[in-house]
Amino acid sequence: MVVAGNVLLTLTVVVGLALMATLSYSEALLRRPGPLAAEKVVNLSRTSGFRDIGDQLEREGVVDNAWAFVAGVMLRQARQDLKAGEYLFPRGASLNDVIGIIVTGKSVLHQITVPEGLTSEQTVARLLENDVLTGPIREIPREGSLLPETYRFNRGITREQIVQRMAADQRRVVAEIWAKRAPNLPLHSPEDLVTLASIVEKETGKPAERARVAAVFLNRLSRRMKLQSDPTIIYGLVGGKGALGRPIYRSDIERPTAYNTYVIDGLPPGPIANPGRAALEAAANPADTRDLYFVADGTGGHAFAETLEEHNRNVARWREIERQQNGQAAPPAAAPAPTQRPTLPPRSRN
Repeated sequence: MVVAGNVLLTLTVVVGLALMATLSYSEALLRRPGPLAAEKVVNLSRTSGFRDIGDQLEREGVVDNAWAFVAGVMLRQARQDLKAGEYLFPRGASLNDVIGIIVTGKSVLHQITVPEGLTSEQTVARLLENDVLTGPIREIPREGSLLPETYRFNRGITREQIVQRMAADQRRVVAEIWAKRAPNLPLHSPEDLVTLASIVEKETGKPAERARVAAVFLNRLSRRMKLQSDPTIIYGLVGGKGALGRPIYRSDIERPTAYNTYVIDGLPPGPIANPGRAALEAAANPADTRDLYFVADGTGGHAFAETLEEHNRNVARWREIERQQNGQAAPPAAAPAPTQRPTLPPRSRN
């Protein structure tokens, strides 16, 4: 019995030492740098089992041996925790690193940027061009209902899901800004706010000018003056296509459409684009000014005026800049024309 006990004790010690050596060796294998010479993105399918994942990782050069990956997963008891996705594996990632990345499920994030001022039709076209997004878009969203922004997403997200996210973000942002709007604005609803903001968005590309441009249109609304915004002419002619593709002609200015604010009174029946947060904030909290006019100043911005006389001087300066840019001689002096009703002459063509 003593001998048998000694043998059993010896075997137990040997087995224990062997297990410790095996675990130590396995741990060293798990932590040993892998074969990747540079970081690599691998897309793991939702239908792949953990043995299939091992085979794919070996083919992609992420691990040296598929069975080593399988053994590592079993050792970590992580078989049920592996998640499908698109993963970025760093250079020299160990088996431990590889398994940890797949278990945490931190997939690669792609992004798409939708600029401010695109129409919903143009926004849909941009989403359809993205080859990471999947699926169709059932219909063109209502104009002004999408928030321009940079959106991050995992591979496999549908275009319809991005559209829904953009719409939800726009509703949230509009509600927040409308709740904090300045008092006594001549706007009656959040829809009016979005419509005005879309005009501001198309009128100026300078962030510092947005609040002042918004003030001009709000001042004109308060005085029941026509807004006379060139981008509304364009939208009335081509709708969601966005671009006219040529200069605005006098016949366009006089052509009656539902959106032409040289013809209609007040705001158009809806937005002419999807305004961003900054344009919405400008429309809700305009600059404190009595400006009623603005015209291009030759620098990419605008010259503002409170009176028609001052505005006409700004227009004359802009015409001279245009002549100089086109290499034209100044026209001969002519008798001043009779004073017409206040107008906003053509500005930058958005």
